[in-house]
Amino acid sequence: MSPLVVLRERFDRLPADWRERLTPHAPDGLSSRLLLLTVAFTLAVQALIVGPNAASFHERWLLDRLQAAELASVGVEALPYSAVDDQTAEQLLRIGGVSAVAISDQGVMRQLLQAPNLTRAPDFIDLRRRSLGARLMDPIHTLFGPEDRSIRARAAPRYRSGDFIDVVAPAQPLKVELRAFLLNSLLVSVVISVVGGGLLYAGLAFLVLQPLRRVTRSIEGFAADPQTVAPTPSDRHDEIGRVERELARMQEEVRQALRSRSRLVALGEAVAKINHDLRNMLTSAQIASERLADSADPQVAKALPRLERALGRAAALTRNVLDYGKSEEPAPVLDRVMLAPAVTSAAEDAGLEPTGVRLAKALPARFAVQADADQLHRILVNLMRNARQAIEGDAIRSARKKGPLGSILVEAASEDGWTVIRIVDDGPGIPPRLSGKLFEPFVSGGSADGTGLGLTISRELAAAHGGELKLVETGPTGTTFELRLPG
Repeated sequence: MSPLVVLRERFDRLPADWRERLTPHAPDGLSSRLLLLTVAFTLAVQALIVGPNAASFHERWLLDRLQAAELASVGVEALPYSAVDDQTAEQLLRIGGVSAVAISDQGVMRQLLQAPNLTRAPDFIDLRRRSLGARLMDPIHTLFGPEDRSIRARAAPRYRSGDFIDVVAPAQPLKVELRAFLLNSLLVSVVISVVGGGLLYAGLAFLVLQPLRRVTRSIEGFAADPQTVAPTPSDRHDEIGRVERELARMQEEVRQALRSRSRLVALGEAVAKINHDLRNMLTSAQIASERLADSADPQVAKALPRLERALGRAAALTRNVLDYGKSEEPAPVLDRVMLAPAVTSAAEDAGLEPTGVRLAKALPARFAVQADADQLHRILVNLMRNARQAIEGDAIRSARKKGPLGSILVEAASEDGWTVIRIVDDGPGIPPRLSGKLFEPFVSGGSADGTGLGLTISRELAAAHGGELKLVETGPTGTTFELRLPG
């Protein structure tokens, strides 16, 4: 059996988590990406440096040839006439690696070293005035130019008088030296990239990656078991330290919320069972009260209305608590609902009547809304009942017992793609201490018969439609609620 097969069988016998760790994966972690980016950015910076360095090397090589030719020409011309023969002078001038030398002095060009016959005209480079782009392109032309390419360079003389000095030099030696320079620069760049990138990666791994791994492990551990105690945040004062402290605080808040939720779930189940039994008891009590209605005893007849009202309030309370305790309301089934009949039906269920709190409508002809008919009915009933109870309570306090007690006006309009329904009453208004938290559960608007859940449920129903229910204004002259539903 081959060693590879043996290794494969042993690998297959390892636990799944170990096999996952030992299996090579593509570098998809943050640390791998950070390392690749560090190396790539370092190489990019080195590449930006190599270009100008190559241009400087190219220019310096030509300047060295110009200076060598200039020094040789000064030596040749400084000797007495015929002290150096032509062959020796030519050898001196060719020491700098040039094939032609010319001097311009006061507009007169003198050829000190005659150029041999060239197969192609040399490329001219004037080092006295050279743009940055041209300097960067010179090494490229030299590296990729033909083998017989030559360069005619011009510069101002340094060791003698004159306008400029021209030399012609073959480009092949420059190409060889330039290649060697670039190779050395590339090797140095790679070393710098590896060392610099490694140091930078190590610093970032210590300062960033390691704390992020700690935060990630904390999040994963919390997701697996929220009741586990989170590790103590570090005392760092930078952004990561703040993230660790905020994460610990949020985890503790979620942990407390989960504990509270579990208690509320248990309490809700108990309340639901109690409400169910209580509704059965109230049903029996209401049946008994109906039988008492046939009694001829005047005391019974006098107390019966109070008993019926108490039973009605208790039944309404159990019904609202059960409605509010549902995990969620069913999604609304939208349909075209004629608003006028819906308002009239809701007013009847809310207890509005001409001799007490009466209904007034200001609706456009055949005005319709897109809504769930049952849920819209519940919203309107809750708003009208609350308004009626507030008006009746104010009438009792002011001892007004004759004539209409007040009115509730329902008006509607279309505004910018929305259907806006306003319920306006002329009651005493909502106390300022309650107006800011009116939509919170079990917050009553002041009516003794209220359970404090009607507005909360109504707002949730409106939100399920994609709309909103809000209190527009309230005061001694009345209260206005606004129901906005999508068009």
